[in-house]
Amino acid sequence: MTYLYAFLVGGLLCAIGQLLIDFTKLTPARILVSYVVAGCILGGLGWYEPLIKTAGAGASVPLTGFGYLLADGVKTQISQNGFSGIITGGLTAAAGGISAAMLFAFLFALFFRSKPK
Repeated sequence: MTYLYAFLVGGLLCAIGQLLIDFTKLTPARILVSYVVAGCILGGLGWYEPLIKTAGAGASVPLTGFGYLLADGVKTQISQNGFSGIITGGLTAAAGGISAAMLFAFLFALFFRSKPK
């Protein structure tokens, strides 16, 4: 059943993004930022965690999951370290993902050359 929920939730998030691209003048970059901010807000309010428990990777892998990860890291670090957790929490929680993105960007930059449109 978890696979079905993951498929439905992940597909719904993707479908919403596609509708925003098709029917609004929002750029993909603004939609990306909106998804991360929505995940932060929903995670900060505690509304995103039940979705992750229900849908698993269907909710944690999309961009809203990254926003949730940032908010959850900040909450955890604030409870452990106080005020400084506001700055360190998001980076600590998302360090693996950020490092992987930087590593793969570097590797692709070594092997491929970008071309202007």
